[in-house]
Amino acid sequence: MTDIIARDKNHIWHPFTQHKTECDPIAIESAKGASLYDHEGREILDLISSWWTINHGHSHPPLVEEIARQAAKLSHVMFAGFTHEPAVTLAEQLCQKLSPPLSKVFFSDNGSTSVEVALKVAFQYWANQGQEKRTNFIAFEGAYHGDTFGAMAVGKGSGYFSLYDELLCTVHSVPYAPTFINDPDVEAIENAAIDALETTIEQHGDTTAALIIEPLFQGASGMRFCRPAFVKRVTQTARNAGIVVIFDEIATGFGRTGTLFAHQQCDVKPDIICLSKGLTAGMLPLSVTVIDEKIYDAFLGDDFSKALAHGHSFTGNPLACALAVKSLALFEEENTLEKIASIEKFHQKFAPSLTRHEKVEQVRVCGSLLAFNLKGQTKGYKSTASLQLRDHYLRAGFNIRPLGDTIYLMPPFCISESQLSRAYDGLLQGLEILD
Repeated sequence: MTDIIARDKNHIWHPFTQHKTECDPIAIESAKGASLYDHEGREILDLISSWWTINHGHSHPPLVEEIARQAAKLSHVMFAGFTHEPAVTLAEQLCQKLSPPLSKVFFSDNGSTSVEVALKVAFQYWANQGQEKRTNFIAFEGAYHGDTFGAMAVGKGSGYFSLYDELLCTVHSVPYAPTFINDPDVEAIENAAIDALETTIEQHGDTTAALIIEPLFQGASGMRFCRPAFVKRVTQTARNAGIVVIFDEIATGFGRTGTLFAHQQCDVKPDIICLSKGLTAGMLPLSVTVIDEKIYDAFLGDDFSKALAHGHSFTGNPLACALAVKSLALFEEENTLEKIASIEKFHQKFAPSLTRHEKVEQVRVCGSLLAFNLKGQTKGYKSTASLQLRDHYLRAGFNIRPLGDTIYLMPPFCISESQLSRAYDGLLQGLEILD
């Protein structure tokens, strides 16, 4: 293992890493179910699903078999001028599960590019109709939508991208409405957020191309939950002003919130939805942007001028599409939503232990996700306490990566009750190292 770390340090630049101060990475040899194993055979419970991607478990046999089956038949073909069965089947199934009018699927490679496509589509939708002044966007404080330039612009409220501000398009940020168990102020916070959104629309609605929101929870800004009713009110407010509504379900999709898609709990649909992460159960890169038929129709014309000039070398990769089809099938074959419901009940049973803890506040549960904040700790990403806890948990055999003062669990859906119990005990023990 020492040799691998040395070779890594010679050549690799890791994401979200300050290499001058960070400790050495852990070399992972294999993974199975909810567990990672390093080169010495030590188990690490993957309690954040490797950046929220692993659904059914690491190296899940049906998915491994599907990769091999598809690789022997067709591993890749360019997607301009060609198509193939895995992509067509996946598009059909996604549109069926989302239901009309979401009926056109654009393939890309990761969550950031899925959002980038959504923003470009919304912008060009208006331009294709002669409404060139609709060049701005509305996003939420604390939002994170990826790292490409459009995604950074609508995610500037996360605080990660201030260096690039002068390079980004105009985005008007409005308050989110975060809440938690027994929150006494949730309705007032929601009403204030809607009032701010209405004011922003009054001032900038006629120049706004789209509004984008992460339904039910904001991820990277600290697992901030909102109520379904808030998402519905936001959507209706934007719709009433004729603004395109984009749902970023990159993190919230594919069961994380307890339903296949988070917006299914909100009694409302977007005009555009972005999906990735759990789309392939975390095994291969793939994303989609699914679009309302009426928006797609605005790109039709007699020459290329109205077409969407966007694409990637690995658009619609057959291996990834076949995996996604199989992953969707597993939700029914393995009763995955029932597994998620069991995890949620287990989280809810544990939640009072956190609520009573002197170092904990704002406990919240949604589907497979459990989160809480640390009292009196710095909120910044990679704060001293968050790094201290991350390293402690790794030494104890848990992959838990706090986001500033937020600690969360988002395990694979295959995790067992005994593994969750072990995680809860380890979680509480870690809090004891804090001052």
